[in-house]
Amino acid sequence: MAIACCRSAGLPARYVSGYIETLPPPGVEKLIGVDASHAWFSVYIPNLGWVDFDPTNNLLPAEQHVTIGWGRDYADIAPMRGILLSSGTHGLSVSVDMRRVE
Repeated sequence: MAIACCRSAGLPARYVSGYIETLPPPGVEKLIGVDASHAWFSVYIPNLGWVDFDPTNNLLPAEQHVTIGWGRDYADIAPMRGILLSSGTHGLSVSVDMRRVE
């Protein structure tokens, strides 16, 4: 919705696909696999460049946001895509774990 609104106002906008690091409360150990794929958007502002916005968390993306790619919309840069042909049952389990490197 935000991308469409920006584009209708004549501002270039793009969909950003990536991951967001989940930080635990102070004094609590971080759980493994709690980080998640996430998406936000960027708007090109003249004399400023591309500026990211994360409306889901009501903030400007920073160190906790890791960009995987940009596109016009979700279909351009889906985090996982493919086809599985099988006659048997199958299941998929995915978890993301981000660790800061000093």
